[in-house]
Amino acid sequence: MNLPQPRILVFDSGIGGLSIARCIHRALPAAQLVYLADSAGFPYGGQPESVVVERSQRLIGRALNDVPCDIVVVACNTASTVVLPALRAMTDTPVIGVVPAIKPAAALSQNRRIGILATPATVTRPYLESLVAEFASDCHVERIGHPQLVHWIEQQLAGDSLPSEDLSRALQPFRDAGVDTVVLGCTHYPLIASVLRELLPDVTYWVDSGDAIARRVGWLLEQSGRSVASLKAQGAARTMVDVLFTGSLPDGMADYLAELGLPAGRLQGNWPADPGSDQPGQLEHGEEFQRRQ
Repeated sequence: MNLPQPRILVFDSGIGGLSIARCIHRALPAAQLVYLADSAGFPYGGQPESVVVERSQRLIGRALNDVPCDIVVVACNTASTVVLPALRAMTDTPVIGVVPAIKPAAALSQNRRIGILATPATVTRPYLESLVAEFASDCHVERIGHPQLVHWIEQQLAGDSLPSEDLSRALQPFRDAGVDTVVLGCTHYPLIASVLRELLPDVTYWVDSGDAIARRVGWLLEQSGRSVASLKAQGAARTMVDVLFTGSLPDGMADYLAELGLPAGRLQGNWPADPGSDQPGQLEHGEEFQRRQ
């Protein structure tokens, strides 16, 4: 029996999840991708957990209703630490979250000195500490929770240059600690991997979750009867079916997607457009966003 082309929903609060989408596309180029960015709620790192859970549930539920998908990938480290149980209770669609790649980093490190580059919210969560305790207890682990890096990466879409000197100063603790392995603990960061490598030339290993997520997607599709071998064949030119932003669509988005090897079909900002509880930027119970400065 020929099954229809599988469709995967990739969700983040901004453009960071595109690094995960890129890995999925490279591994399974014939699979269709839907990208949903809650840019009206960006960044999730400064929001209360209840807000992140409410928004993620509501928007993913709406997206699955509008564009049924075979798998949901929560491509946001902050959201993955708090929303997965609620999402899995809400839908029968398999839900995958991203986990900081501490285990593979510990396996790779030769000098047992590891750096974790993440958001302030991620580096302070007990979940990260439990991963370090389980997989890297014999390592010196240097953590940098940068408060502005995700904003800088988002602003590159608007034509702003990445402040490399400021970033280099922020990375100095990794140089001082002599780390040979760095974990990119935010899905935004692989988008500037080349810059990070230039700033830290002595780092041997760079680790993120993208390829592991792509393998997990392939495994789940196989369990549902799909042929992963056929999905590895070259797919249609327009990889993404929909690219949806709850805020305004960033200028230059189509060109940026093409640079990543992810040409899109429909690009839509201010999604969903109809009024009601699903209106972009609106929270129930009259809450207001607490935007991180």
